[in-house]
Amino acid sequence: MEEIINLKYVIGSVVYSLIGITILLLSFWVIEKITPENLWKEILVNKNTALALMAGAFMIAIAIIISSAIHG
Repeated sequence: MEEIINLKYVIGSVVYSLIGITILLLSFWVIEKITPENLWKEILVNKNTALALMAGAFMIAIAIIISSAIHG
């Protein structure tokens, strides 16, 4: 009898997801360190919408690159 959910694929998906999230957070941390201002402070305290859009676009772009690298 064939299994409906293959545990091998579930574990692989979780591992690759954790690797992708780690790389995404690491890349955001690097951008945070090389920019002259604190991004979180600028976005949350000063309500800088343009910087928030830039950070969101950066996160989406890096996520697409990571997913392409993982998917093959």
